[in-house]
Amino acid sequence: MMPRRITFPPAQRWLRWALVAVPMITAIPRANALAWVFIGITLALSIPLPWIHDLGARTPAAALALAVIASAGAVWVVLPGSLSSVALFSTTFFVVLRQSPVPILLAIGLNVALITAVWVVRQDPWESALSTYAVLAVVVLMGLNRRARLARIEQTELALARAQTANEEHARAAALAERARIARELHDVLAHSLAGLSLNLQGARLMLVRDGASPDAVAQLERAQQLASDGLAEARQAVAALREDAVPVERAIADLLTAYRLDSGARADLEVAGEPRELDPAVGTALVRAVQEALANTRKHAAHADVDVELDYADGSVRLTVADRQGRRPPDAPAAGYGLRGMGERVALLDGHVESGPGEDGWRIHLTVPA
Repeated sequence: MMPRRITFPPAQRWLRWALVAVPMITAIPRANALAWVFIGITLALSIPLPWIHDLGARTPAAALALAVIASAGAVWVVLPGSLSSVALFSTTFFVVLRQSPVPILLAIGLNVALITAVWVVRQDPWESALSTYAVLAVVVLMGLNRRARLARIEQTELALARAQTANEEHARAAALAERARIARELHDVLAHSLAGLSLNLQGARLMLVRDGASPDAVAQLERAQQLASDGLAEARQAVAALREDAVPVERAIADLLTAYRLDSGARADLEVAGEPRELDPAVGTALVRAVQEALANTRKHAAHADVDVELDYADGSVRLTVADRQGRRPPDAPAAGYGLRGMGERVALLDGHVESGPGEDGWRIHLTVPA
């Protein structure tokens, strides 16, 4: 199996990590023994943050974010004048932005408890605690506002994608109708004319043979009849090609991924390596059916998981990799289902091979087909 490609976190995720790590580092000079413990825990918990996609609504991400809030808040309680509140409020902002209602309520509850604890430890006037509660309210409102804006953007993009899909389907239907019209014209006019010509030439050849014509004349008519027969076969092939909707493999896979994105709302990307070329219909069908089966299994066993598809045109073969990103290692399947078994049989008929199984963060299917 091919090794999984490691992607480098974008700048936004590093900023999210820095908003937790930098306040902890600045608190080190003033730290006592207890503060050292909480600072170390917070820094350790912050390590996975750049590799978690937008603190998405998954249980591990929610647990990690809540743990960061609790440990950073503990540092703030032990060292009230430190910048650890920045880590506390920034992580709360991302929880409000991306998480489900239960983690959001837990994060807000943690913040309220920590602010109250700081107020009690420092014995400040109640106005100080009230101003900090106001900061928390502003952070929560900013997160909710940003969340609503992102939701509107996603809805707009989804509407545009559906409109584009509808326009493409309309254009495709119009093109198919025009191709069907041309196919009918070829079949009714050219193919019938060539068929009649071939029959007449055959009759003329038989008459020349009956009348004892020269071999050269008979040979000329035989060549003319062969040309008419070849033209008839090519016309029929053209009609068959026009009747069929031959879609490139990349386009067919991209359409499947678009449908998956629209159904699940998850990310589904296609990466094409090498120079795309025309494939044998059996090879193209095997590749498209493999992606279709992989997406069906993802919908069934890991709903809303992100999907990455890689199509690699190598010398003498085509390699396809489909990986879903569940955020965890799935359990081993007790036995291959009918879909995976049928996929393996289809690929085996093409002298290819299929590998499937759990990866580090999801299920992975890799197949290679000679082409």
